[in-house]
Amino acid sequence: MKLVVLERNSAGTDIDVSCFEKFGDVTYYPNTVAENTAERVKDADIVIANKAPLNETTLKNAPNVKLICLFATGFDNVDVAYCKSRGIKVANVVNYCTPAVAQHTLLLALMLTEKIAFYDQYVKSGTYSAQDRFSNFDRAFNDLEGKTWGIVGMGNIGRRVAGLAQAFGCKIIFYSASGNSTCTEYERVDFDTLLRESDILSLHCPLSDRTRGLIDKTALEKMKETAILVNVARGPVVDTQALYDALIRDQIAAAGLDVLEKEPMTKDNPLAKIQDSTKLVITPHMSWASVESRTRLVEEVDKNIEAFLNGENRNVVNN
Repeated sequence: MKLVVLERNSAGTDIDVSCFEKFGDVTYYPNTVAENTAERVKDADIVIANKAPLNETTLKNAPNVKLICLFATGFDNVDVAYCKSRGIKVANVVNYCTPAVAQHTLLLALMLTEKIAFYDQYVKSGTYSAQDRFSNFDRAFNDLEGKTWGIVGMGNIGRRVAGLAQAFGCKIIFYSASGNSTCTEYERVDFDTLLRESDILSLHCPLSDRTRGLIDKTALEKMKETAILVNVARGPVVDTQALYDALIRDQIAAAGLDVLEKEPMTKDNPLAKIQDSTKLVITPHMSWASVESRTRLVEEVDKNIEAFLNGENRNVVNN
């Protein structure tokens, strides 16, 4: 059995992936892009990947591939229909990073709510040492308690965020972009109500035709001027230019982003012009990547491979 790990570093070099070697000969590549995918998978029986494109173009000369395992929940990079036509199983990993992403969501919201970047710099600049009073709160900030926290995408992560926000005393409302949510624990509202009432709006939905550009110029104009937007879903859910315009015009108070339309961030992204970290905080798509999450990720891929070899369809998305 030949296994190819196309993006070994996507799990982190601090995480041991030698568990795969019990299944056969493993070839590791630190990273793989579209141009070298086909060459690297041509002799493989099992492919382990993250973002590398796996479709007819890259797989047509790889006759032995039987299983594709993803270091991810999403499978946008895989043509699952083509794989099904070839009898190639595609298995993803679900719910491995829910605690980490939920934690990061709260982190971004709290940083922006309390203007932590300003106060950290206030102290480190020496300004605090130079003042004659014990405290400083020149930049007004607010409690989370009593605020309305809106959520788009009430899956595992959305529900975890709702529970954490509720523990801070927030009222929870949510919008189902797919229209298929089964959540009954929290109040479901239409999109306009969500935009109009949310003090904090966090995005946890998958990228689809329904959610691409969901937060656009029109949506941002309907939000409160005091609202905070948090996107830990997918970058294209938010229109980058529209968000930039809304922030510089103070149409909303602030935004916290862990995802962008193009990753890594391009030099021409207008959001790079906003250096005020009380208005905009951007992290490099790392909310999912706690040590615990990445350890679970590798363990789950290992279990997916073992199940496949035992004739089971564990986490297979294209039965």
